[in-house]
Amino acid sequence: MSTPGVGLTAAELKLLQALVYQECGMHFDERRTQFLQDRLQRRLKECRVDSFYSYYSLLVSHEGKDELSRLLENLTVNETSFFRNKAQMELFHKFVLEDILRRKQARRDYSLRIWSAGCSTGQEPYTLAMLVADGLGYYNLRNPLPCQTRLPKPLIPPPWRVEITASDISYSVLRTGQQGIYTEAQMSGVDYSYRLRYFDKVGDHYAVKKALKEQVHFDFHNLKTEYLPQRNDVIFCRNVMMYFDQAEQKRLIDKFYRCLNPEGHLFVGHAESLLGMTEKFQMVHRNSGTAYQRVEMRS
Repeated sequence: MSTPGVGLTAAELKLLQALVYQECGMHFDERRTQFLQDRLQRRLKECRVDSFYSYYSLLVSHEGKDELSRLLENLTVNETSFFRNKAQMELFHKFVLEDILRRKQARRDYSLRIWSAGCSTGQEPYTLAMLVADGLGYYNLRNPLPCQTRLPKPLIPPPWRVEITASDISYSVLRTGQQGIYTEAQMSGVDYSYRLRYFDKVGDHYAVKKALKEQVHFDFHNLKTEYLPQRNDVIFCRNVMMYFDQAEQKRLIDKFYRCLNPEGHLFVGHAESLLGMTEKFQMVHRNSGTAYQRVEMRS
C-alpha cells in the first residue's frame, strides 16, 4: 500500500490552481480537484520537495521553468487515436475539404493550411494528412490542372501545397508525434489500404512514410498565448476546451476565429459545443458529424 502524500491546504490549492490557470488556462473545479492533487503529489515526490508551498515557490522561480512545463504536461490526458470520431472525419473529408478546394481553385489559391491544436502523440494530424492526400487525389482527377505530371507521382499533386501544423503543450507527446512510430494496438483504427499507402512495417511497429510525414510540422504552442498559427483553413481542437472555464473558452473561440481564414472551419470534441457561447460561428451538421464554420461579420 502506498504511503499517504503531503497534505494540501485550501490556500495552497488556490495558489496552485491560480498559477496553472494563469499559465495555460486550465481550470480545475471541485470535480477535478482530486485529479489535480494526485498529479501534484506525484511531482512533489519526483522533485523531492517536502511541502506544497515549497513546490509552488519552485514553480514561480526562474529555475522552476522546466518543472512548470512538466507539471502542465502531467495535467493533460493525452488520449487520442487514428480516425477518432469517424463521423467528424467523414464530414471533413467528404464535405468540408471538397468545399475548400473548390473555393480555392476558383481563386487560384493552391495552398491548404490545417492546424491540429492539442495534437497529442500525432494520430490526429497524420489522419488529417492521409485524408487530405486522398481528397486532393480524387479532386485532382475530377478537376485536373494543366501542370506537368511528375514521376514518381508526388503525394500532393502540384501546384497544391499542404501545411499541417500539429501543436501541443507537452514536449514528450510532440517528440512521439515527430517520430511517427506506432504499435499494432495504436493502429487499430487504420484500415489495410491506408496502412499500405502511408506506413512502413518496421518489426512489430508501423512508421509513417516520409512523404506523409513531410506534410506535418510539430510545434509547441500554449493556447493561452496570442502567438498561434494564423491563416488556417481548418482548425481541429478536440477535447481541449473541456479543460477550460467558460471565460477562457470564450477567449479561445475568439482566438480561433482570428486564426481562421474567411469561411474557415473549426472542429471541437463531440462533448464540446459552441452553442450559446458565440455568434461568430455557425454549426455544420452531416450524418452525425458536426463542425463550426466561421461567420463573416458585416462591418
